[in-house]
Amino acid sequence: MVARIFKPAKTAMQSGEARTKDWVLEYAPASPREVDPLMGWTGTRDMRAQVQLAFDTKEDAIAYAEREGIAYQIFEPSPRKVIRKSYADNFKYGRIGRWTH
Repeated sequence: MVARIFKPAKTAMQSGEARTKDWVLEYAPASPREVDPLMGWTGTRDMRAQVQLAFDTKEDAIAYAEREGIAYQIFEPSPRKVIRKSYADNFKYGRIGRWTH
C-alpha cells in the first residue's frame, strides 16, 4: 500500500493558514468507496484510509515511512500567489470596471 506525503492546502473557508504548516502522511485508498444501500452514505472497509499522521517536517515523515517500511510518494506544495488587495480598492477613484450596484 502506498502512502502520500504532502503539505495540506489552505481551505477556501478560512482566511488564515491554520493546519497548513505540518506535513501529512496518509494512505492511498486500497478499495473503492461503496454506497450503503439503506442510508445512501458512502464508505469503505479500508481502515487505513482513516489514518492521517502529521509531522513537523518532510524529513520526519520520510523517516517514519522508511522506518515502518511504507512505500510513499512526496507531493511538493506549489507556491502560493500573494494577492495585495484591500476593501478600500473597491471605492477608489481610478477603479477599473463598472460599479454594479
